[in-house]
Amino acid sequence: MEENQRIENALIETIRRLGPSAAELLMDEIKQEEATAAAIERMLASGRLLLTRKKKLALPEQTGLIYGRMQGNPRGYGFFIPADGSNDLFVPAESMHGVMNGDMVWVRKTDTTSRNGNEEAEVVLIAVRAQHRIVGTYEADGEDGYVVPDDAKLYMDVLIMRGENGGAKTGEKVVANILQYPDGRRPLLGRVTEVLGGKNEKGTDILSVIRRMDLPDAFSKGLTDQARRLNKAVRADEIARREDLRASLIITIDGEDAKDLDDAISLSKLACGNYLLGVHIADVSHYVTEGTPLDKEAYKRGTSVYFPDRVLPMFPKQISNGVCSLNEGEVKCTLSCMMEVAPDGRILSHRLAETVIKTAHRMTYKDVNAMFADDAAMQARFADVWPMLEEMRTLAAAFRARRVKRGSIDFDLDESKIVLDKQGKPIDVCLSERGEANRMIEDFMLAANETVATHMFAMDVPMLYRVHEQPDKDKLQTLNTFLGTMGYGIKNIGNVRPITLQRVLDRAKGTKEENVISRVTLRFLQKARYCETCLGHFGLAMDCYCHFTSPIRRYPDLVVHRIVKEIIHGEMTAKRAEKWRNALPEIARHTSAREVAAVEAERAAEDLKKAEYMQGHIGAVETGIIAGVTQYGFFVQLPNTVEGLVRIASIEGDYYTYDEKNFRVVGRATKRVFRLGDQVRVKVAGVDLENANVDFVLCDGTRTPKTGETQANGKSGGKRKPPYRRKSLAKAKG
Repeated sequence: MEENQRIENALIETIRRLGPSAAELLMDEIKQEEATAAAIERMLASGRLLLTRKKKLALPEQTGLIYGRMQGNPRGYGFFIPADGSNDLFVPAESMHGVMNGDMVWVRKTDTTSRNGNEEAEVVLIAVRAQHRIVGTYEADGEDGYVVPDDAKLYMDVLIMRGENGGAKTGEKVVANILQYPDGRRPLLGRVTEVLGGKNEKGTDILSVIRRMDLPDAFSKGLTDQARRLNKAVRADEIARREDLRASLIITIDGEDAKDLDDAISLSKLACGNYLLGVHIADVSHYVTEGTPLDKEAYKRGTSVYFPDRVLPMFPKQISNGVCSLNEGEVKCTLSCMMEVAPDGRILSHRLAETVIKTAHRMTYKDVNAMFADDAAMQARFADVWPMLEEMRTLAAAFRARRVKRGSIDFDLDESKIVLDKQGKPIDVCLSERGEANRMIEDFMLAANETVATHMFAMDVPMLYRVHEQPDKDKLQTLNTFLGTMGYGIKNIGNVRPITLQRVLDRAKGTKEENVISRVTLRFLQKARYCETCLGHFGLAMDCYCHFTSPIRRYPDLVVHRIVKEIIHGEMTAKRAEKWRNALPEIARHTSAREVAAVEAERAAEDLKKAEYMQGHIGAVETGIIAGVTQYGFFVQLPNTVEGLVRIASIEGDYYTYDEKNFRVVGRATKRVFRLGDQVRVKVAGVDLENANVDFVLCDGTRTPKTGETQANGKSGGKRKPPYRRKSLAKAKG
C-alpha cells in the first residue's frame, strides 16, 4: 500500500510539472513498467487522472474541474463541498447526473447562481461512489418493489425487480446491495441481501442505523476464539517483571452500567506534603500485539460505539469486559502514569511504568457523588477509601483551578440519558448527571494525557497526538456576530485565546441561553482530531495532548501505549522510529474518520429514540429555547435535550423572513422576532419516525401545517416523492 501511494504521488507531481503533452511522452516511456501501469489504471478508475479526447493523461484540475464531496438533498438537488476548503457550490437537480450523497466527484462551475446567491456547478465525473448498499423500508409493487432509503439525503428509491427482494415484506427494514447506479436516465437498481425485521420489532431501528453507517456488529469465530485464549490470569513471571502495586489502595470509578473498566486511580500523601497521583490504565497492548487479527479488527473499527440499547465494542467481550477490564479484586496488567503533584496542582515530576494492580473497589459515580454530598451511610460503607477520596477531591479542584486560569474551555453541555423498557421502547429522556465525581475523574485523565504527550514531545519521538487547532478567523467573526446579538460580543476578535471564550461561557453560566451559547461556540470551533504532529489543543489550552487513558475502546490510545512501551524498553531504534513516522499519518486519518462515523451513528440512534419517545407526547405543551434558525423555521430544544422544528409556514399573522446574519426570523409586517436563544412555548404537533423529526407549533398565533404543505424553502412536510418510483417500475416492466 505504501509503495502504491508513493508511485501515485510521484505520477501526480510529474504530470502537474510537465503538463498533459509531456505526460503523454512519459506514459509511452513507462508503460512497460507493470507497477506504474497498474497505478495509472487505478487512478483513472478513481477519477484522479483523466484521459482527454486526444488520448493524453491529465489531472482533472488541469482541465478546470474541482474535486470534492457531494451532499444530497431530499428534493433531488445537492451541494458540492470542495476538498480544498473553498466555498460550497449549489448543484441543481438537472446537473446531478446520477450522483448520490457522499460521492466524491469532479464538477465544473457554471455561469449561473442559485436564488440564494450561491454559485452553481455541474457534475462532470463521479470519482468514487460512497454508497454500495442502502438501508431502508421495503414496499412491494406487484411482483416488484422498491426500497425507500432511511437516509433522506439519498433522494431516489432503489428499484427491486422480481425475484430480488430476498423474501422481504412491505414495511420491513432491509439492506439492498446496489446492482446499477443511476446516470440521469437509468434508475437505481438493487437486490435485497438482508431483512432486518419489522419497523416496530425490538432493536430493528438501531440495527438499521448500524447497517446504514456500515458498522461491524459481530466478531468472527476466529477472533472470539483468539480473545478467549487470551482471557487468562496474569502469569507469575509477568508479575515478577512489572512494578508490583497490588498492595496499594487503588479503585475504579465508572458509570453503573460500565463493563469495560480501563482506568483506575490511586493517591497518597508524601512526607514533603506533595501528592503521588497514580493513573493506571489497562495494558491492552500486552495482550493484543501489533499485526494480529485482533489488532487489525480493532484498527478497522477504530472505536467502540455506544447506543441506547447496546454497545459495539472495539474488542470482543473476553478482552473488553474480561482480561483487560480492571475488575474489582482481580490482578491486572496496567501501564501507569505516576505524577508527583504540588498542593496547588502543579505536576512536579512523573514516570511511566509497566505495573500490576489489584483494585480494592469497583465504585460508581453515583456512589462517590453521594459521599461528596455527605451521605454518611455511603461514607461508612467505603470507610477504607473515603479519606483518599477527600484528598482526591481537593487535588482535582486544584487541577481544575489551574486549567481555568490558563483558559481551558469547559463546555458543560447538557447530555441526554435515554431509558428503555424491556421491549426497547423509550420510557424517559432525561439529563445525564455530571457530578463532582465525574469531573474529578476527567481532571485526573486530562492530567495523565497531557503528561504523557509532553513527555513524548520532549523526547522528540514519533507520537500520535490529539489536536484542536486555532479557530478559523472568518468563523470567529461569524461567531462574534451571534454573540453580539446575545449581548456577549468580544471586543478584540482578531486576538482570541481560549480564555477569551471561557470568559464568555462564564458570563452566560446560569442564564437561559447558557446551553445555546455553549453549543454555538463549540460549533464554530475546529473539530478535534488525531495527528502525528503536535499542534496543541486550543480548547484545553494545552501545548501537548494525547489520548492515553482508554485503550479498550479507542485505538489511538492503544497506539500511544505501544509507542510508550517501546520507549520504556529502549526499543525505539531509528528503524522503528522511521516506521512509526510513515505509519502515523494514515493511522491519524483513519481513526479520526472512525470517530466521526461513531459520533454520527450514536447521534442518529439517539434522535430515533427521542422521536419515538415524543410520539407518546403529541399535544403536550413545553417551554424550550431556540437552538437553531434556518430558512424554513427554527429548532427548539426542550429541557430534556429533545429538539423539534417550528416551521415558518405554521406561524400565523405575518410573512416571516430569515435574517441569516443575525440568526433570527423576522415578521415582515409585525416585526416580530424569533432569535437564537429566545425562550418559547411550543406544542408537540407531530413526529416523523422515518426521519427522526419532531414538529412543534408555537402556542400562540400558530396553525398546524397540512400534510404535504410546502414550506418556505420548498421542502415538503409530507411524504417525499423521489424519482424512479412507480413510473420507473412501469418502464422497467414494459
